[in-house]
Amino acid sequence: MQFRPCIDIHNGKVKQIVGGTLNDSGAKENFVAEKGAGYFAEYYRDLRITGGHIIMLNKAGTEEYEASKASAMEALAAYPGGLQVGGGISAENAPEFIQAGASHVIVTSYVFSDGKINFDNLRKLVRAVGKEHVVLDLSCRKKDGEYYIVTDRWQKFTRTKLTADLLRRLQDSCDEFLVHAVDVEGKAAGPDQALFSIFTDYLDDAENEALPVTYAGGIHSYEDIRALKKVSGGRVNITVGSALDLFGGTLSCEKILEICGE
Repeated sequence: MQFRPCIDIHNGKVKQIVGGTLNDSGAKENFVAEKGAGYFAEYYRDLRITGGHIIMLNKAGTEEYEASKASAMEALAAYPGGLQVGGGISAENAPEFIQAGASHVIVTSYVFSDGKINFDNLRKLVRAVGKEHVVLDLSCRKKDGEYYIVTDRWQKFTRTKLTADLLRRLQDSCDEFLVHAVDVEGKAAGPDQALFSIFTDYLDDAENEALPVTYAGGIHSYEDIRALKKVSGGRVNITVGSALDLFGGTLSCEKILEICGE
């Protein structure tokens, strides 16, 4: 298990928000940082943590997005090669972020559009930066007892269900999967362990060379981390956001790294 920290940016500021509340009017905020994105990138760099993700939460094409993009670029400059970046990514702008120092670009809405997988866009993205630089964000919400991919800042349900078969179908077009459990994201009320049956189904397939999977959402204690490590056999990576002491919570990066390495 690896710890993948985050830098979520909204209106140019590092924030932690409640997952399902983000829209054009704003979002319910758990934390707003006084320090810039570069500070957090340097912190992760000094701890030698790789694979963390920067998420720009504003709608692409707006002034607010440009402010968040500037903050993301600050973070990439502070830790070149150590961070992934997502939010408003397309085949057209992905190379810019890779050239600026992102190890990967993270994509949801560009690939999952009009309720289904847009394979033309996925192929364009892979041609633009190479599959080794692509992370597919399969953020999901539960509906009628099943998990569906959600897009447009987690507000719009697609018709695509999150399943182990979907992961296998997409793995030739990316380097890693990131899954935000949106219903528990930012609430510090515990992770959605039911999702892990999908992950383990994918990872247990002996005939398939599985890609890394990172889970985000609801982790708020060291006990949560230990429980997820046990249920996944240590094979699913984790992201912790609002619960970090960096963002007003109580968990330290150092202790999380220690638990992940046990």
